[in-house]
Amino acid sequence: MRALRAALAAAGDVAIPSPNIWNWPEVYEQENAAQDSDGAVWTMLRELVPWAGADVLDVGCGDGFHLPVFAAEAASVTGVEPHPPLVERARRRVGDRARVLRAGAAALPLPDASVDLVHARTAYFFGPGCEPGLAEAQRVLRPGGAIAIVDLDATVSPYGRWMRADIPRYDPARVERFFEQQGFSMRRVATEWRFPDRAACEAVLRIEFSRAVAERAVAETVGVTVPVGYRVHVRRKETFRSA
Repeated sequence: MRALRAALAAAGDVAIPSPNIWNWPEVYEQENAAQDSDGAVWTMLRELVPWAGADVLDVGCGDGFHLPVFAAEAASVTGVEPHPPLVERARRRVGDRARVLRAGAAALPLPDASVDLVHARTAYFFGPGCEPGLAEAQRVLRPGGAIAIVDLDATVSPYGRWMRADIPRYDPARVERFFEQQGFSMRRVATEWRFPDRAACEAVLRIEFSRAVAERAVAETVGVTVPVGYRVHVRRKETFRSA
């Protein structure tokens, strides 16, 4: 399934291709613009991990689409992305409002205890295997800071049904158990993708899925909206207390 933003290899800091945004960045821009059309994911993040005045790190920032939202309120924003063309696109997008560094999740180029929020959106999907990336996120967090991982909820149809058809080995319950065992809380968010026209909708579905599943998704989608569920996993770093 092309929707998996697997560009953040958890082991070995190797960039695994993310075909949708790597190969079709302009179409993916339309996808980003369509996602979370009612702002439900952002509302949940603001409730759980408010970032006003905070130092924010966006891991797997892609072409930087989400960086300006953080930059509007945060004290500082850093985006990390392993794919050079996306790094350049992100830098052009944000200018001096944020810095964008080329790196993977398992070797973050930041000092220990230097950020208050580590955000990763549609970058960690499979759970087991991403431990080195989570350890790096924990390292760069200040005590009291938080890791917030936003991923797609494959239990929610129709998008989740297409996702599971594309990756039969993907077990959403197993992923949820993994994050729970890693100390994360989890909240579900229901939202929808809303496109400006049918052409944009179909183009995005065709970069998200294999050909057969994409054609099924196009046929099953009426109009220009797609209901999509997300999960928001949050873990806070303990604040050290003196005896």
